[in-house]
Amino acid sequence: MTIVIVGAGLAGLRTAQELRKLGYDGNLVLVGDEPHLPYDRPPLSKEVIRGEREDTTLEPREYFDEQRIELRLGVAATALDPAEKCVELADGSRLKYDDLVIATGLTPKRLSSLPDLGGVHVLRSRDDADAVRQDARASSHAVVIGAGFIGCELAAGFRHLGVDVTVVEPQQTPLASVLGTEVGALIGRLHVAEGVDLRTGVGVDTLRGVDRVSHVVLSDGSEIAADLVVVGIGSTPSAGWLAESGIEIGDGITADSTGRTSDPHVWAVGDVAGWSGAGKRVEHWSNVGDQVRVMAPALLGVEPGASRPVVPYFWSDQYDVKIQALGSPSPGDSVEIIEDDGRKFLAYYVGDGILTAVVGAGKAGGVMKMRAKIGQPR
Repeated sequence: MTIVIVGAGLAGLRTAQELRKLGYDGNLVLVGDEPHLPYDRPPLSKEVIRGEREDTTLEPREYFDEQRIELRLGVAATALDPAEKCVELADGSRLKYDDLVIATGLTPKRLSSLPDLGGVHVLRSRDDADAVRQDARASSHAVVIGAGFIGCELAAGFRHLGVDVTVVEPQQTPLASVLGTEVGALIGRLHVAEGVDLRTGVGVDTLRGVDRVSHVVLSDGSEIAADLVVVGIGSTPSAGWLAESGIEIGDGITADSTGRTSDPHVWAVGDVAGWSGAGKRVEHWSNVGDQVRVMAPALLGVEPGASRPVVPYFWSDQYDVKIQALGSPSPGDSVEIIEDDGRKFLAYYVGDGILTAVVGAGKAGGVMKMRAKIGQPR
């Protein structure tokens, strides 16, 4: 039997590891479009940008030999033929499978209207992070387009390097679409206190420069001098290569509550997968482990172990503050600010009388002690 896993990131690696843990002894092939061994992505916008960490590889090459995991790195999957149970790769080769796991993750969005100039980046891959860090070392003023988690973490990293930073965000506050405007304002306050020029409620019109970016022109007509620009406006599921496969695609790859897609021998996991149990894709690092522990037993047809209720968790390191969230915060929830120490805070989210989430900055104890109360009446 052969199981092919397309996507050599965290989700792909954890799938391979869980299959071996459950006793699967057949062929395992891990396909990745990057030449690197599987690596951890969250540090890219934090420690790697700050120059505090070079390598985020999850396992050494010897590990894959020991576990008999065949690596096909630096070659992307380009097409899938479910009838023939075959994956076509960019180098022209074809991989036959008995079961296929798709863990291709996300592709960063770009602003196609912007001119193609040097010094303009997105951040998703290790190579992206190396390029951004190299440019940051030689830059005096950076503009970050988008104040989501990546944008906020990059702004903090650039300030750590002594680079002046302007953050441009069309919404009212940073992270408004994730955490709402009330908590978003508290995070914005943190960045302003660190010297970030925060421009909210305004978008980017165009870039100016000869060969390399020199100015960012905003939708209100103002201009900002910049020798480094990073676009952090979100990502889309990397599922375009499945267009002719017949696999159902909605918000990412549509799958049931165990990860099985519309084809019984094709599975999806991680950021690319929209599981019915969640109702939508969940783009959090901790979600991968939860999914894999459900999907791998289902794929192998073995009895899953006892499971505990999964409370979503995610975090973001910005300056010296760790922002943590338990549950599923929604901008439509009412927000109770429980603590606010100026730089650190703790907030409860309540929807229809139920505690839906807890978000804290520098309040790890206050967040974690509420885990059992998520989903309970407030």
